[in-house]
Amino acid sequence: MARISADFSSRVISLIIVVQLTACASQTATRLYDNREGIFHIVRSGETLFRIGKTYNLSHEELARINGIRDPNQIRVGQRLFIPGARRELPAETVTPTEITRDPTASGDSIEPVQGRFIWPVLGAINSGYGHRGSSFHDGIDISAEEGMPIKAIDNGEVIYSDELRGYGNMVIVRHANGIVSVYAHNQNNLVRTGQTVTQGEVVANVGSTGRVTGPHLHFEIRQNNVSQDPLRYLPPLCCRSSFDMVTPKNDH
Repeated sequence: MARISADFSSRVISLIIVVQLTACASQTATRLYDNREGIFHIVRSGETLFRIGKTYNLSHEELARINGIRDPNQIRVGQRLFIPGARRELPAETVTPTEITRDPTASGDSIEPVQGRFIWPVLGAINSGYGHRGSSFHDGIDISAEEGMPIKAIDNGEVIYSDELRGYGNMVIVRHANGIVSVYAHNQNNLVRTGQTVTQGEVVANVGSTGRVTGPHLHFEIRQNNVSQDPLRYLPPLCCRSSFDMVTPKNDH
């Protein structure tokens, strides 16, 4: 009987220690972040620090520094990452592609067009193309257009995201057949909701200047199997003027 009582007491003491340590860790985290506005992002399978940072418009280096992570490659599923300035948790696996930089010219590969299936989301001059832009990489194209112009779905599909995203403003993401996803950002307003089915040519938003921009335009992306692609490989040639009516690239998304 004495032995059972001793074992029980030992378990109770161990439980008290665990509770105290958990409370201590929670208080430490609260003291660390209590003067900063933000949220905690829970790491999910397939997410990397780079993808999470891009989702919240932060560099992965800054995100690692904020959270005391020495090796950015060592994050685990279920880990809580503090995101300063964020108001709600976002689905990184939907918002951000797995790979940002697929540049066939870097390895000398030829770029074969895969046109014929899609339509242009809006007609206008391209003021920033796909690819390297200074020290960063632009994973879409910016199409200059007047504020309020209708933005059309490039093909039939399902809306998998329709909300605001820091830096990108109002954004719509549509999933199409064969692993293709299209992205429409800086919209004046979104006209579709998450889960909605759309048809090719249906208006999903209006051209705007929300997010980090210097003027109204559409930031447009195409991803295949969650890897960013050059949209001009997929869009049909414009009949009346060159699609590469380029001007000086801006630092907009």
